[in-house]
Amino acid sequence: MASCIFAIQAILMVVTKIVLCKGNCSESATVCEFYLELDHKLTMMMGNDLVFVNNGHIYKYDVINTSTASPIDPNEVITADGWEDPRLVTVFNGTMPGPPIIVYEGQTVIVRVKNSLRSEATTIHWHGLHQRGRPWMDGVPFVTQCPILPGQTFTYEFLAEPKGTFWYHSHMGGQRTMGAFGALIIRNRREENAIREYVMTLQDWNHDWDSEVAYMKVIHGMYEGRKKVQPSMSIDGALLSMFKFQSGLFNGRGRYHDPVTGKGNGAPLEVFEVEQGQAYMFRIIGVGTLYPFRMSVDGHDLTIVASDGFDLESEVVESFIINPGERFDFILYADKPVSNYWIRGLSIETNSNHSAEAILRYNGAPIEEPITSKRSCTKDNICVVVNCPHLYYPLHDYTKCKTFDKLKAATYKYPAPDIESGKFKEFFLNFGFPGTNSTPASVNGRTFEKPTVSAMTQPQEFHSSCDRAECGEEKVCSCSYVINIDDGDTVQITLLNMGNGKGYSHPVHLHGHAFHLVKMGYGQYNDTTAKIIGDNLDINCRGNPDRSMTFCNNATWANNNWLGGNVPGLELERPPRKDTIIVPTGGYVVIRLKADNPGLWNFHCHVEFHNLGGMQLLVNESFSLIPKPPSDFPTCWNFPSNYHTKTEANDNGFHESGKRYSKHSYFCTNS
Repeated sequence: MASCIFAIQAILMVVTKIVLCKGNCSESATVCEFYLELDHKLTMMMGNDLVFVNNGHIYKYDVINTSTASPIDPNEVITADGWEDPRLVTVFNGTMPGPPIIVYEGQTVIVRVKNSLRSEATTIHWHGLHQRGRPWMDGVPFVTQCPILPGQTFTYEFLAEPKGTFWYHSHMGGQRTMGAFGALIIRNRREENAIREYVMTLQDWNHDWDSEVAYMKVIHGMYEGRKKVQPSMSIDGALLSMFKFQSGLFNGRGRYHDPVTGKGNGAPLEVFEVEQGQAYMFRIIGVGTLYPFRMSVDGHDLTIVASDGFDLESEVVESFIINPGERFDFILYADKPVSNYWIRGLSIETNSNHSAEAILRYNGAPIEEPITSKRSCTKDNICVVVNCPHLYYPLHDYTKCKTFDKLKAATYKYPAPDIESGKFKEFFLNFGFPGTNSTPASVNGRTFEKPTVSAMTQPQEFHSSCDRAECGEEKVCSCSYVINIDDGDTVQITLLNMGNGKGYSHPVHLHGHAFHLVKMGYGQYNDTTAKIIGDNLDINCRGNPDRSMTFCNNATWANNNWLGGNVPGLELERPPRKDTIIVPTGGYVVIRLKADNPGLWNFHCHVEFHNLGGMQLLVNESFSLIPKPPSDFPTCWNFPSNYHTKTEANDNGFHESGKRYSKHSYFCTNS
């Protein structure tokens, strides 16, 4: 009998092969385990020693002659942009970015997380994964789980699907842009003729402030000395931010440039090595706070093949624009002379010159920095840019925008969902900063008020209150905004950016789904200067008839015949699929999805300051079908709680009056 049990155990161990991974998981594994520890570190420190940068290398603080000293391995230091004064960062496993998690489609992924922060709670969101059947693993505090408190551990377990480029990041406060992020790559199994891959993260960086300080300055006023800082702008005249952006980083490495002289500080940069004649897949992830980057490689075209994990009909471009939360996969053909070439991420600001830099180095090229230049766009050699948040570049730039809705899915296999009678829902959601005396971040004028419990797993204790008198058309209020959809519904959502709260373009991210992008509508522009001059008139904002004054909280189509899914020009056969899309100022985006994944899903702007300010709502999908969490899943609440169960056997279960709670007494108010 004992031998039979032993044999059965051996068989189970073979069938369920578990691998504890430090980065890549074996393709043969069934279950892959990872360990992430979140803690604070300082940039420009190696242990207890300060370091400094010089000519692309790092040296200990007391080195006097760098020509004779041995440089420090840059992998041992979080350099960021090489600014010598250490800055606090919040990182996984001591690195920025955190360790990449690379698995294969269909594997079960287990990630054991320890929160070693001393004063902050945390959670991890697995950005782009749908968490089908396990919505409590989505990692949003007070929506799908309680925060992981300092010293606590929490184990995430989910299925690796779909294949593609994703990432993980803290969803707590400003931790993400303080360094708490990393790549999550799901590969095809047994993919034939696979080419070599590189993973890149791209971010904006401030070496003076942590995210909380930056948020407070953006909200309450940004000053240099006694002078108020004006927001930077993009080429169409849209606002970007007052956030002080000093450097761009590829894979956590960049270089600070003196704003007066333009001279770099010599910090080490990320280097990507290629063999002449070979093709390489680059997976790039926008992990930044706020700023979009225009991504290019000197001397090379980029062939875009996927975005947000979904394949596209290939598109050859000079560059593309990536926003916080987005991912792009592109192929680079190393068909140029053996040399070094700059990889560039250029901010789309018009009144600043911020950039991220990395090096593309052909094998056999000297170990030196490139001297290449960005391609010159001319009348006879026009540059094509994909994913513009506007329609035009100025005429003299000889640059053509190709908006994302003009791309096609790689196959006809995944058309947009059809509309079935009685199973169609339509929503209009305006992302912006409407108001008069105050202009908070909001969706349809509703600034998101966080639940005080894990709303999805403690639903009896969560009450949405957006039907109050102070909410509604031409009003701004604070509440927990929720829209409801039912199992099997085809859902069409028009994301707007109009009215007196427009001015900023918003990268909007939906949890739990990849939506079909079926149409984008842009504002009105001067096609010579590229400046925006008015809203797209397909939308009726209702409310105040003056479009510059309306809050646009109750929008609809200007043509009522477009309601019910009858919008002309929808791409329904081969629409690209995304989970993060830019909503241009003055314009709109139409998306469709099938309600086939019960859960409570976050829907928010991925600009950190906008999200923290309340530009967020929840999608309550098929509430009665949401799977139950594990029996020991953590719970949390206010104290005293409006809804709580006390056990009669608990000797401490008394009011001050001495009256004991009964075993199953529930206290609930709707206030």
